[in-house]
Amino acid sequence: MRFKLALGAFALATLPTTALATNGYFSHGYGTISAGMAGTGAALSQDSMAAATNPAGMAFVGSRIDGGLEVFSPRRRYTVEGGAPNTPQTFYLAPGKVSSENKAFFIPHFGYNRDLGNGHSLGLSIFANGGMNTEYSGDNGGTYGGGKAGVNLEQVFIAPTWSWEFSEGQALGISPLIAYQRFKAEGLRNFSGFSSNPDALTNNGTDDAWGYGIQIGWQGQVSETLRAGASWRTILDMEEFDRYEGLFAEQGGFDIPQMFNAGVAWSGIQDHWILLDVQHVRYSDINSVGNPMMPNLMQAPLGDDQGAGFGWDDMTIVKLGWQWQQDNTQTWRAGVSYGKQPIRDEEVLFNILAPGVQEWHFTGGFTHHFSESLEASGMAFYSPRKSVRGDNPMGPGQEIELSMSQMGASFSVGWRY
Repeated sequence: MRFKLALGAFALATLPTTALATNGYFSHGYGTISAGMAGTGAALSQDSMAAATNPAGMAFVGSRIDGGLEVFSPRRRYTVEGGAPNTPQTFYLAPGKVSSENKAFFIPHFGYNRDLGNGHSLGLSIFANGGMNTEYSGDNGGTYGGGKAGVNLEQVFIAPTWSWEFSEGQALGISPLIAYQRFKAEGLRNFSGFSSNPDALTNNGTDDAWGYGIQIGWQGQVSETLRAGASWRTILDMEEFDRYEGLFAEQGGFDIPQMFNAGVAWSGIQDHWILLDVQHVRYSDINSVGNPMMPNLMQAPLGDDQGAGFGWDDMTIVKLGWQWQQDNTQTWRAGVSYGKQPIRDEEVLFNILAPGVQEWHFTGGFTHHFSESLEASGMAFYSPRKSVRGDNPMGPGQEIELSMSQMGASFSVGWRY
């Protein structure tokens, strides 16, 4: 019990002030160095945040400590056109354009790794992601007619990692993941008639949950100029959100989906690296995220095993990164990634709460070495506005458009010891 309380305090201290929504509700990259190359790094690890992408990479980063902070700015809005007075079996929204509040947030990260010799290392990486963060005003009755509406999901991952370079240039790694998440929802009371437990549907404050899983990986030298790597993260089995068992499928279930990463890194041009990663996230495996709104809403109450969810598809992201070692003190980076957003046109009504529609990300970054021990890195990214438009499935003749753009920057310090 004391251990869990201590972890809880630690998680609260490191939790982001909001959820990060880039590739669905996963970050486009973890750690300033990887994020500056569009999140590539499955085959080339350079700091102690490597375990977030591929735990095997910790075998190659040496003994070091990294800490950083990202400033994240999403611009989210929805637009409603058409409509009619609500009648039985309909659910019309008030026409107009509404923007979500809260447009600047801070997301920390931390990593530690120690080379134990004989090819072994132990490390700890702490990183965050999320994506369902919205806050719409209660003007004109609010989004769903229940006053101020929105959701907030915050997640932090604690990844102790053991890695082993079992032969020259070849390593395996494993991270037993500890996850902690918090959630709250507001303004959904007009869905009470569709809920298995209306008292656990909305406006119940913040609930939290712990969960556990494993991530394993391999990284290695394939040839003189080519590296490769791959990792797999299991589904993280989370405790239920009891205060919202009338909202999420499986009585408040909100597990974290499994993820696959694979990549190559090529150094055939002197002082340059070209990196290519592919990431696959299985959102559809999680009922509360992957179940469609319709016809589930009419066939099973919210909160049941087959209750309505957000209808998210799986997501595959292709990432291309570039790094140039200008000299012994200065490194430059850039990257671009694309992944088809997971929200289908027919799922726009519920996804006003979670408009994770981003597809393209453009990034740049640098590292400056002040000495053999001390370095500082920076990163900036931009994700252009993406919109998804579809019919209101409960309001014939009404259309809803979800829209978001993002930008952000991070800074970190690394210390080799």
